[in-house]
Amino acid sequence: MITRHKKHLSSPQIAILGFAGVILLGALILMLPISSSEGITTPFIDALFTATTSVCVTGLVVHDTGTYWSSFGHSIIILLIQIGGLGVITVAASLAMVAGRKIGLFQRSAIQDAVAAPKLSGIVKLTGFILKATFTIELIGALIMAPTFIKDFGWGRGIWMSVFHSISAFCNAGIDLMGVRGQYSSMTSYVGNPFINIAIMGLIVVGGLGFLTWDDMRTYGIHYRKYRTQSKVIIVTTGLLILIPAIGFFIFEFSHMPMNERILASFFQSVTPRTAGFNTVDLAAMSESGQMTMILLMLIGGSPGSTAGGMKTTTFAVLILCALAIFKKRESAQVFGRRISNDIICTASTIALLYMTICIGGAMIISLYEGLPLIACMYETASAIATVGLTLGITPELSDLSKWILIIMMYIGRVGGLTLIYAALSGNKIQVGKYPLDKITVG
Repeated sequence: MITRHKKHLSSPQIAILGFAGVILLGALILMLPISSSEGITTPFIDALFTATTSVCVTGLVVHDTGTYWSSFGHSIIILLIQIGGLGVITVAASLAMVAGRKIGLFQRSAIQDAVAAPKLSGIVKLTGFILKATFTIELIGALIMAPTFIKDFGWGRGIWMSVFHSISAFCNAGIDLMGVRGQYSSMTSYVGNPFINIAIMGLIVVGGLGFLTWDDMRTYGIHYRKYRTQSKVIIVTTGLLILIPAIGFFIFEFSHMPMNERILASFFQSVTPRTAGFNTVDLAAMSESGQMTMILLMLIGGSPGSTAGGMKTTTFAVLILCALAIFKKRESAQVFGRRISNDIICTASTIALLYMTICIGGAMIISLYEGLPLIACMYETASAIATVGLTLGITPELSDLSKWILIIMMYIGRVGGLTLIYAALSGNKIQVGKYPLDKITVG
């Protein structure tokens, strides 16, 4: 008697199919006349682009979100952002927990991969903590912004604006409703408002630190030395990636602004490329050096197991530590009294190469096809692959081909290039044999 073993989808395959399913469903809903402010049917490519940028928490838009979409459309968009920020698998598991369903071993393993947890034990409890922390932080952010928005838009509209922008900032989406102040204006009308600036920057940073870093903060409080090595690397790298560019922007980019606006704008534009997508200044008016700095910050992105995209702060840190080890002629990269394994270094190098190749390759195609400057196209593709949402203003004018390229890049950026590769090669056997060792001269 022949027995057939039921083949289960791998965790990477579940992730990519889950995100694809939510994007497609969101696109179909956004196509409906009820989703647009004028009651018209939105073309599929535009609805798909909007659903993708929402679920992939990117922020690039082909229509001004505040004016084109109706209140129903805004509700669908923010729901997609929340699902995309937490992750499809995390949301599905949360719904199962609320319904009282038992979470099996396979589901726990999928959640572990989704939140980048180091071990399987306690994963359900960690998921519960993530949900409680997420909604609490988003509520705090909304409360901080509420007085300003209520003053500007009235009670009902002001509260909705506070909630929408709090969720969008925490999930590192960068989608805004400020088109009522000027289409595609983002947060430029609040460049000197400390409450809006600090609230959004705080939400972006906290959302981009990663769920495991939160867990360390909850468990150990201010006892930093007890944190996981990964959490220490994330906190230090995040701090440096905010401070150093902010100083550069303060000195070279915004010297014409009043001092309070100059300080806020410098820090805001340093924080927002970390996959958030809001801006308080005209990005097209920045120098090419400033724009290139933001491209690099976009590609680095947030941290593993967070709401942010990009190749991740830990990947960048590992590459820097590896370079330092070579300079100091050490056999291995070291950090906080720990050695980094070679397989981690190889993975980091692969991810960096993958992101750079996709970013530059996509930019070259769009530049040739659209006849646009390469740096503007690189800004666009870096924003897409790193799920940021910042733009120099060319997104709404792109052709359908370029929109498809950005849709694919946003999707790859959210699910992860390696996740797609692992999903495609999940049936391949792991190689255990080794070839003879040899040396190749490099550099």
